[in-house]
Amino acid sequence: MDRASQSEFTMFKGQKDHKDESIKQAQEYIKANYQEKISVDQLVNMFAIGRRSFERRFKKATANTGVEYIQRVKIEAAKKSRESSNDRVNEVVYNVGFSDPKAFRTSFKKITGLSPLQYRNKYNPAAHVSA
Repeated sequence: MDRASQSEFTMFKGQKDHKDESIKQAQEYIKANYQEKISVDQLVNMFAIGRRSFERRFKKATANTGVEYIQRVKIEAAKKSRESSNDRVNEVVYNVGFSDPKAFRTSFKKITGLSPLQYRNKYNPAAHVSA
């Protein structure tokens, strides 16, 4: 095996086995709107919860901060895109709601352990070698 970790195989399930209904609604909103720019402030206003309380409850319920969770949902969508399409990295960046390709690449590598190109080459048999 040519891997040092299992991070590229991790499927983000979204940690929804908790009882905080407002946080579940926020998670559903993120999942349904991952292509958009979503901020924690937007969620705080949408669900009428104080920022500190929202962050505390979100972390307790999901084991992620709001920002981490949003990024993980976006990266999961990007992984699926890299596995099934030949879209260029910049297309995927914008399709999953990132506005900065460098931030996307950094987050993708942090979460999967591979660059977007390495990931596509490894998991998309029909992939071209170009990015």
